[in-house]
Amino acid sequence: MLAMRVLRVVVHNTTRQPVLLLGEVDGERCVPVFLRQPQADVIASGPRSDGDPLLTQDLIGPIVRGLGHQLDGVHLTELRDGLFSADLVFDGGTRIAARPSDALAVAVRDGVPILMASAILDAVGQPIADLFPHGGAAPPDEQLREFREFVDDVSPEDFRDSPP
Repeated sequence: MLAMRVLRVVVHNTTRQPVLLLGEVDGERCVPVFLRQPQADVIASGPRSDGDPLLTQDLIGPIVRGLGHQLDGVHLTELRDGLFSADLVFDGGTRIAARPSDALAVAVRDGVPILMASAILDAVGQPIADLFPHGGAAPPDEQLREFREFVDDVSPEDFRDSPP
């Protein structure tokens, strides 16, 4: 499993679906994850702060802590037929399957690590430099334009397993 970070949330030009771009923390690859709109809105709002009203995703952490446990992270475990699988991972190794968009929203709001199976990055990871040729030095509007050009050419079907 490789540690990931949130790079951007954008809207796919053709499908109008929100897309989360996750990048390796210690690497050069990234993976677009198509989201459901409500979770994209939560992710775009960023980590929870003390003054924020509680969202549904914000209840997971306090409930888990109230039961004497903690959420250790979110793992994106598999990509099959264009669909990601995700687990919420708790202390003691307990894992609960969750929709990837829900799991990612919880991770962002609670600030817990996001990990991705290396097989997913090996299969569909793209070099960040290909998406953002000017890297982090380019103005944000230029970075966003470059990423939108990439996302406009990607669809969920691009992640489907090809027939043998």
